[in-house]
Amino acid sequence: MTKAPSPRTRKVRVLATLGPASSTPEMIEKLFLAGADAFRVNMSHGDQQSKVAVIEAIRGLEKKLGRPSTILADLQGPKLRVGRFDGGRAMLETGTIFVLDRDSTPGDATRVELPHREIFEAIEPAARLLLDDGKLVLRVIEHDDARIVTRVEVGGALSNNKGLNVPDVVVPMAALTDKDRSDLAFAIDQGVDWIALSFVQRPEDLAEARRLIQGKASLLAKIEKPAAIDRLEEIVEMCDGVMVARGDLGVELPPERVPPLQKRIVEVARRMGRPVVVATQMLESMITSPSPTRAEVSDVATAVYDGADAIMLSAESAAGAWPVESVAMMDSIADAVERDPAHGDRVHFTALKPDPTTADALSEAAKTIASTVSASAIICFTSSGSTARRVARERPSVPILMLTPRMDTARRAGILWGTYAVHTRDVNSFEDMVAKAKRMALRHHMAQAGDRVIIIAGVPFKTPGSTNVIHVVRIIGDELKNHEG
Repeated sequence: MTKAPSPRTRKVRVLATLGPASSTPEMIEKLFLAGADAFRVNMSHGDQQSKVAVIEAIRGLEKKLGRPSTILADLQGPKLRVGRFDGGRAMLETGTIFVLDRDSTPGDATRVELPHREIFEAIEPAARLLLDDGKLVLRVIEHDDARIVTRVEVGGALSNNKGLNVPDVVVPMAALTDKDRSDLAFAIDQGVDWIALSFVQRPEDLAEARRLIQGKASLLAKIEKPAAIDRLEEIVEMCDGVMVARGDLGVELPPERVPPLQKRIVEVARRMGRPVVVATQMLESMITSPSPTRAEVSDVATAVYDGADAIMLSAESAAGAWPVESVAMMDSIADAVERDPAHGDRVHFTALKPDPTTADALSEAAKTIASTVSASAIICFTSSGSTARRVARERPSVPILMLTPRMDTARRAGILWGTYAVHTRDVNSFEDMVAKAKRMALRHHMAQAGDRVIIIAGVPFKTPGSTNVIHVVRIIGDELKNHEG
């Protein structure tokens, strides 16, 4: 086994999307060494068989480096598209009438097929229809079960099967398509750690995915529809994590509304103790350029200052010309922000009130104690990972060393702020707990002789949900002689 690198000092995590530019074992290792903490497998592109080798490569890296790896499978979700045109395209002139109907005859500059019955049921007068990623805008004048009559507010060329967004109404469509159900079953069979669900409009959309996952992975809700914002707290309550999917949000909403919504989503997720990922176009120019724009650097820095758990690269690492450099740049920006003396104050802009539970009270206390006694780490013994999630919610000034007997728990922590997960044997007594905490802190370079560490655990041991112990210990010199776990 190759020796794993020392734990990274930065606390925000980097999630890298894999694709044609980054699917080989060699490239995946380069991305990890450049700063990637977790990997996204996009189920929208390629077939399932092509994903098998990618997932095997990630798990192979786990074995090579002795570090838990984290895989997020991102489901495609429903894709709303118009039909085909005679000649492949048509020019829609601003101010003209354009009809979407149920007729499969190729369209022209006056009409085209819309093969989605659900939109006809949900649409309302004055609602907008956005075509081709928002490049064209239609406004509904009237409608019935077979026709939607619109006026073209922003015209342009429209070609076959271009995408359609309906931002002003809740479309009565399930978040999971037949393809998604197949991809979800495949991803669970492959042992992925997170499932990302697209097209979430309401909390009920998460129910089917939760049932199909059966606890075998964590569920992440992508917030990309305006309707989801209206029921944000309910959606966050129903999932295990959240993604700010700014691409579709920026299509369906005016772009100036996206930054404040990003802050709101991050704030709600943090307050409710769910890890939150900020995604889409973070270093977009690095798809073709070896360096980002200053505006992109500032965008990434803002997400780090806001306290996001993870920041994500999409096409930059999946299909761009500079995948390793993109990850390294994300790592460098995050590290520089976290070294800013003002970062500690800014990352606590969200006022967090602990739930009235012993576990939450101890997590809040651990953050305060760590600062007061200048501890080097907070060490969490956990089976489910909930203790580490509670501590991470507090955004302590020191790293979190999560010790767990379950590999699935260790893997899922790869997008959790400030958390370094170690898969290790469980403990049987208080003395065993203290000794193991000290050994692991030394082995993983979280502490050295003379340092204090804070231990959080539950007694009786091996009982999930029993967090009730907080203990401060100092590591003495003699313990450096033997620190295997």
